[in-house]
Amino acid sequence: MKVLITGGSGFIGSHIADQLVERGDQVLALDNYATGRRDNLVIREGLSVAEGSIADREFVDAQFDSFGPDVVIHAAASYKDPHDWVGDSITNVAGTAAVTQAAMRHEVDRFIYFQTALCYGLHPDTQPITIDHDLRPWDSSYAISKTGGEAYIKMSGLDYMSFRLANGYGPRNISGPLPTFFHRLTNGQKCFVMDTRRDFVFIDDLVQVVVRAGDGEGESGDYHLSSGSDYSIQELFEATVRAMGIELEEEVEVRERHPDDAYSILLDPSKTTSAFPGWEANFDLNEGVRRAVGYYMEFGIEQTFTHLDLDSNE
Repeated sequence: MKVLITGGSGFIGSHIADQLVERGDQVLALDNYATGRRDNLVIREGLSVAEGSIADREFVDAQFDSFGPDVVIHAAASYKDPHDWVGDSITNVAGTAAVTQAAMRHEVDRFIYFQTALCYGLHPDTQPITIDHDLRPWDSSYAISKTGGEAYIKMSGLDYMSFRLANGYGPRNISGPLPTFFHRLTNGQKCFVMDTRRDFVFIDDLVQVVVRAGDGEGESGDYHLSSGSDYSIQELFEATVRAMGIELEEEVEVRERHPDDAYSILLDPSKTTSAFPGWEANFDLNEGVRRAVGYYMEFGIEQTFTHLDLDSNE
């Protein structure tokens, strides 16, 4: 199978690429390295990498025409600056439109997309959030633009799967609380945690279902990719400290969440577990954190990113 992966050198894209190449597929990874790391992928037989932006339609069309993919896994996204509305729109909306239309032109067998759980807003009506919950993405530029991209995919007529994600974590992840904790603790900076809970899914569990989706399992539509359990951010911090093997002189500060912040973002994965029999995202949090920390210790973290507005104590 020939699989084109946008954002192929990023956290999610690189792990999927490795899995597909190891089993014998041909993979073309596209990345502009805005947040992806060049050392996430090792060029070898079955894997090629093209540097460029999905917002450049000529670049996208040229890669599709030369490679001729059977499946597209669209993992590229702009998320590193919550105030860069224009940049988010250019990449996540216009870029997704370019990738989608190229996929339509090549009549790919399946198109896989990754959506943010923030598409449901910060005050969802139910916990856990069901897959048919109303979309309310207006709390963040990232969610607005990702939801706009998802709308183009739905309009395309392609056989698609849009995976609305819990908080992914694991080796190579440089966004979110876990790498931020590691980076601050390593540099002797104080940490704090918000009084919130989140649904975390380990990268190995995530990749398993995405690869099966690329093989054609499941019907076209929207799915949650989540564990179905939530953990406090303090629990995540404590697991990070244990994995680093350090002792703190004082307990971490727990800050009350901002009024506009959700206490818990928990996704119901039942549609996904039904569509992919035998799959369940239940990787142990402590083991997952240990593996992530092992990666950070070996490869280092120069900077971390977040799509959340830290000016609002997100």
